[in-house]
Amino acid sequence: MLGNEFTTVLAAVAIGYSIGSLPSAYLVARLFTGKDIRRLGGGNVGGLNTYKTIGLLPAVIVILLDIGKGAGVILLSHYALRLEQPYVLTAASAAVAGHNWMPWLGFRGGKGMGAAVGAITTVFLVYQQPAALLYFFGVLVLILLITRNVALSNGIALVALPFVCWLLLGSGILVIWSIITGLIIAVKFAPTALRSLAQSKDWKQFIRGR
Repeated sequence: MLGNEFTTVLAAVAIGYSIGSLPSAYLVARLFTGKDIRRLGGGNVGGLNTYKTIGLLPAVIVILLDIGKGAGVILLSHYALRLEQPYVLTAASAAVAGHNWMPWLGFRGGKGMGAAVGAITTVFLVYQQPAALLYFFGVLVLILLITRNVALSNGIALVALPFVCWLLLGSGILVIWSIITGLIIAVKFAPTALRSLAQSKDWKQFIRGR
């Protein structure tokens, strides 16, 4: 039994990581400009850098693809493979990690928010927890309206997610999953945040992402 569970975990990780590692921003940038997204702007392989360096339409495509990666992993794991919730969540975290460290690009990648949002949205819908989803997006949108900082609003929403899972759902496994997913993103986001803080003249400038 233990061997079967270990095999299932490995399969979930492999599936999630493989799908998450698909380099959507890199491919879209090549398609639209013929350039390597890693050499544009901040070098981040994600939707925000695509928007800043290439334009709105390519960025929308990248964001939809990244969200689709997170959502696709959940749907495949839950409906096609019929994995139990712990393994579905494991695959979801692996997808975020795959997006952040893509083997096809020398283990460079994005910061995981697109894949995470797709996974979080689909998890709450699949397990019929729409209220938790509304709380998560409520925090995200509120902070975005106040600060106009996409990265900061996403970060605060992720910090709030474990509390939503515990206080609203009382689910220990969802709390653990949300913390792990948040940490995977924090590892990639922290260097950028520290650089922005160092370059900002004051906290207000930093919060507004200027």
